Amino acid sequence: MTEVNSKTPNYPIVTLAKDREKALNRRHPWIFSKAVHAVKGTPNAGDTVDVVSFDQTWLCRASYSPKSQIRLRLWSTDQHELINAEFFQRRIAKAATLREQLFAGQDTSGYRLVAAESDALPGITIDRYADVLVCQLLSAGAEANRKKIVAALVALYPECSIYERSDVDVRKKEGLEPRSGWLHKPLDSTEVAMREHGMTVLVDVAEGHKTGFYLDQRDNRSKVRALANGKTVLNCFSYTGTFGVAALQGGARHVTNVDMSDTALALSERHTELNGLNRDQVSHVKQDVFKLLRQYKEEGKQFDLLILDPPKFADNKSQLMGACRGYKDINRVAMQLVKPGGLLLTFSCSGLMEDSLFQKVVADAALDAHRDCQFIERLQQASDHPVASYYPEGHYLKGLVCYLP
Repeated sequence: MTEVNSKTPNYPIVTLAKDREKALNRRHPWIFSKAVHAVKGTPNAGDTVDVVSFDQTWLCRASYSPKSQIRLRLWSTDQHELINAEFFQRRIAKAATLREQLFAGQDTSGYRLVAAESDALPGITIDRYADVLVCQLLSAGAEANRKKIVAALVALYPECSIYERSDVDVRKKEGLEPRSGWLHKPLDSTEVAMREHGMTVLVDVAEGHKTGFYLDQRDNRSKVRALANGKTVLNCFSYTGTFGVAALQGGARHVTNVDMSDTALALSERHTELNGLNRDQVSHVKQDVFKLLRQYKEEGKQFDLLILDPPKFADNKSQLMGACRGYKDINRVAMQLVKPGGLLLTFSCSGLMEDSLFQKVVADAALDAHRDCQFIERLQQASDHPVASYYPEGHYLKGLVCYLP
């Protein structure tokens, strides 16, 4: 940290309240509105500003978001680093270095290229599906630097098309409207074929969930492939059926995919065919998972392996207790459908649900289900979704492999 001097670029200056730089000293990338004491200049939403302590010591360079509770998002702690196209190109290239190591020599062409704050690019998520890059620009700073980010991607990946999926509700907190569409080298179709550990996956980058697909479950699909041999499998909240494909590739006797979306189930059927699997070994059921699990319980149906990957139950702290009740209820019924000696793979993608709390919820579900339960493995988001040491909030997906004797 250095004193602000005449060589500092002419950015607006945000002064923090006294003793409010402690989180920043630990390199946490967010500064909340209550920590701001004064603003010198008239920065617009997304503009780059210099952040100084109460005694005017220079702290960092950040993006400014006047409508968000997260008032500042850290770009750099180097006073000489400008936030320009070269800055974004350097940061993206650095993130790419990790992914190149992770997937070298693997039959995998879909992965998270940039994981926002965990790759030191707050509000910027970039996923790669073969030769299509999909961007989510979710903060005011990301939005204001849109052209620089696209220029950096074009320079690094001239062979790739670029599509934007900034169509999520979190942008409203930044005072931003949703945006989506082609940004570079538009294609006739928004459906992309990619590879994942030898599996062919079709991704609709315009209409699919998130940026089109759940890349974060890649390693857990591999886990299912390793566990599924000879088993009957119930794949709940199946989306486009890739957990089911992995199970069949691992030798499952039969897979039942359950989802409420006709579009997702239709794509699941195509995945069965594309991967050369036996259609007679797969059932697709359009049904509410909560209702179907209770129906199967009444019918006495049981399975060797049950996968429970529900959508997020909690978006904020006020919803957390309700989410706990929801997770407990669905896990309780699910356990009653697992054959003795079978397995339940259960997940939570709610970032507010800490690992220890999720384990307690599942343990309580086992008590209510009158089932013994042994946790034999803990699961998490795939390795291309890293968690920066200074940003624990980056850990959001957690799972348990439960053995039910």
